Amino acid sequence: MQSVKPYINDNKNRFITELIELLKIPSISADSAYKTDVLTTADMIKTSLEKAGCDHVEICETEGYPIVYGEKMIDKNLPTVLVYGHYDVQPPDPLNLWNSPPFEPVIQNTDLHPEGAIFARGACDDKGQMYMHVKALEYMTSQNELPCNVKFMIEGEEEVGSVNLSKFVKANREKLANDVILISDTGMIAKDVPSITTGLRGLSYVEVEVTGPNRDLHSGLYGGAVANPINVLAKMIASLHDDNNHITIPGFYDKVEELSAEERAEMAKAPFSLEDYKKALDIDAVYGEKGYSTNERNSIRPTLDVNGIWGGYTGEGAKTVIASKAYAKISMRLVPHQDWHEITALFKSHFENIAPAGVKVKVTPHHGGQGYVTPINHVGYKAASKAYEQTFGKVPIPQRSGGSIPIVSLFEQELNSKTILMGFGLDSDAIHSPNEHFGIWNYLKGIETIPWFYKYFTEMNA
Repeated sequence: MQSVKPYINDNKNRFITELIELLKIPSISADSAYKTDVLTTADMIKTSLEKAGCDHVEICETEGYPIVYGEKMIDKNLPTVLVYGHYDVQPPDPLNLWNSPPFEPVIQNTDLHPEGAIFARGACDDKGQMYMHVKALEYMTSQNELPCNVKFMIEGEEEVGSVNLSKFVKANREKLANDVILISDTGMIAKDVPSITTGLRGLSYVEVEVTGPNRDLHSGLYGGAVANPINVLAKMIASLHDDNNHITIPGFYDKVEELSAEERAEMAKAPFSLEDYKKALDIDAVYGEKGYSTNERNSIRPTLDVNGIWGGYTGEGAKTVIASKAYAKISMRLVPHQDWHEITALFKSHFENIAPAGVKVKVTPHHGGQGYVTPINHVGYKAASKAYEQTFGKVPIPQRSGGSIPIVSLFEQELNSKTILMGFGLDSDAIHSPNEHFGIWNYLKGIETIPWFYKYFTEMNA
């Protein structure tokens, strides 16, 4: 394959202008007031895919916002890559913290992006990263360099939980059949340190309620004589970890994957300063499960954290009361192979069993999702690694993410395909926050790198 750079250089200004026009549309899926804008964005994506070289593009209606499907099928005997992305964006609030209007994109130079970054809602998440794939296809079709089949599935509800995507995937398994799924909705360690996200954690989220007496009580008249739900809840929560910060729920670790020494060693190559980490958070020490590094604790190990706790009197001044009820919200980040339904059931059983006499406990599951992993010996990972090496001049580092993208495990379950997460954003890009941005260098680097993935993936499947 020829170098992609000349084509990018010749079309750089157009690529940037097209993305800016896309970013001007407030496609906020969470707010029905922007329904017309979301639908307009879907139409724009359809047109862009057609111009990029797809032979067939359609807007697939759902009970919510539509999914834009496109394909360029050149030979049924060749591998097929399915590209997933989303065209909806987060609400821009709080508006007063933006340095420029969120839907009036501007290019500004920053310390990390001396060549400029586009500031706008959706710049990195996910319009900029999704549009890299459209422009990569344009290059491959215009230069007759497309080595395999490609399909696109771009949805408009990712920021509200992909409400209708599961139904669409289950109803269109044949249409979406592929050999690998390619997503750019993640990041890399640094501009000079390419990385590939190989794992995502799952999630189980619950709310607990501890009830003692049938009403709030005077703490002088009843203190010491009846169970205080707040005290009891605090003790119950404290008991969920032992002295080594292992989670004490029976069966919790039964399906936890232990990474190989090889993969842990590869992950450890990522540049990381513990002192800078502590300084950024204004803490004097890190904390977590014994036997694992900070980067391992927040990516390859499961966790249990209290996200909120309340009960009794919290207003100004004093009120001597024993509360009737106490509450907490608890999230558990899970690693691949831990089933979130099973973990939720284990938590519920354990939490109810450790409740002392004198209180009643209620556990209410909220939501969750499965974890995911792509082995570094998978052909898709190897192809992506060679693509990064081709354009960055160095081998990328496999990186496990502490976050969750539930749709990835859905794809594996329904389409029997592994997903390769080729992200080009940076942690500093402020996704979901005011002043979101995406470096022009990163945007163009993605367009340069993606075609090499197609080349190497096709060759490795020959």
